[in-house]
Amino acid sequence: MKKLLLLLLCIVSAANAQQPDAKPAQRPARKPDPSLAAITDEPGLPRVLLIGDSISMGYTLPTRELLKGKANLHRIPTNGGSTKDGVAKIESWLGTGKWDVIHFNWGLHDLKHWKDGKLDPAGPQVSTLDEYERNLRELVKRMKATGAKLIWATTTPVPEGSGGRDAGEEKKYNEVAARVMKDLGVPTDDLHALCVPKLADWQLPKNVHFKPEGYAGLAAKVAADIEAALKK
Repeated sequence: MKKLLLLLLCIVSAANAQQPDAKPAQRPARKPDPSLAAITDEPGLPRVLLIGDSISMGYTLPTRELLKGKANLHRIPTNGGSTKDGVAKIESWLGTGKWDVIHFNWGLHDLKHWKDGKLDPAGPQVSTLDEYERNLRELVKRMKATGAKLIWATTTPVPEGSGGRDAGEEKKYNEVAARVMKDLGVPTDDLHALCVPKLADWQLPKNVHFKPEGYAGLAAKVAADIEAALKK
């Protein structure tokens, strides 16, 4: 009996040794962000394009709802990243269709410290202030060529502890952008000023992103500015 048990143990051990290592559990595929989905135009309505990073992704759907029946609100099909990304991709984002209004922002990805493919306080900023200004001027020039009315949105606040971004750094980039927009005659949607007194209720702690009520508040301002531009 003992010999039989030993034999069975040897067989089981040998079988286990021949089994391939179990594959690590794969993460479920991330669902596409609904804000990035293409829309079908409602005939007869003006066409509006939103350009921006994940903050603009957060207010895309509520803004679209507020403009329902007033405008076809499109957005670029991705996170707009930095002005460097914008310069590289603006032609494909604008496409060949007619735009009546373009509401745009870059900043949070320009001012971030980046190293080895991730946020890192020790890394350099993606765009220096000089690079940011140069890129913005080029982007505005290209967007103006479409004949659309342009609206610049100021970059929203960077709080303490957001990691890879220095708190308050957006103010320097907003100052540069303000100079560019004044020079080029582009009106401003001051989302930064809107947020500052409401950050405790609107923004996530130690994070540049917002709570649902924050995105709703941003959307109300964005929709109002777009609607005003369409009426001019």
